[in-house]
Amino acid sequence: MLYLELFLTFFQIGLFGFGGGYAMLSMIQGEVVTSHGWLSASEFTDIVAISQMTPGPIGINSATYVGYTAAINAGYSHVWGILGSITATFAVVLPSFILMIAISKFFLKYQKHPMVEAVFKGLRPAVVGLLAAAALVLMTPENFGSYQTDKSQFIVSILIFLVAFIGTRKFKVSPILMIVLCGLAGWLLY
Repeated sequence: MLYLELFLTFFQIGLFGFGGGYAMLSMIQGEVVTSHGWLSASEFTDIVAISQMTPGPIGINSATYVGYTAAINAGYSHVWGILGSITATFAVVLPSFILMIAISKFFLKYQKHPMVEAVFKGLRPAVVGLLAAAALVLMTPENFGSYQTDKSQFIVSILIFLVAFIGTRKFKVSPILMIVLCGLAGWLLY
């Protein structure tokens, strides 16, 4: 039953997850933490961090890790956890694969059609909204700490966030270098 639920959940996420992996994060979090309870908020935060550091698209990496962790948390063995990974990964990729095959023939022919251009213009604000939702999902006490419980951790977390944001946005610091520097700062400061 878990594997069918994993498949259906991630198929739905893959089908409606416009805007790439970061836009999918809020959908994944809503399904796996809130709706199904397969992971805790802390486990989801760890999975997002690992998915960002590993090669490949974050949405697919997250699906892989969630599938494995959901099976392990449900009491299955590591072999069944791997099957959970395969199920979730396949399900999140399948809608894109089907849609790309279906529309590839027509897109080149009709890409300059006003209706097609209008659809893409309508999708842009939705993608921005999904990316903003993903950012808000990650602004949790698990990532930043809590001002009420540990003021120094909260302040340091906010400073690291601001330095990373300004460094990548204004000074065009490489995201890879920024990840390494923020990891070192977190390690030294905690």
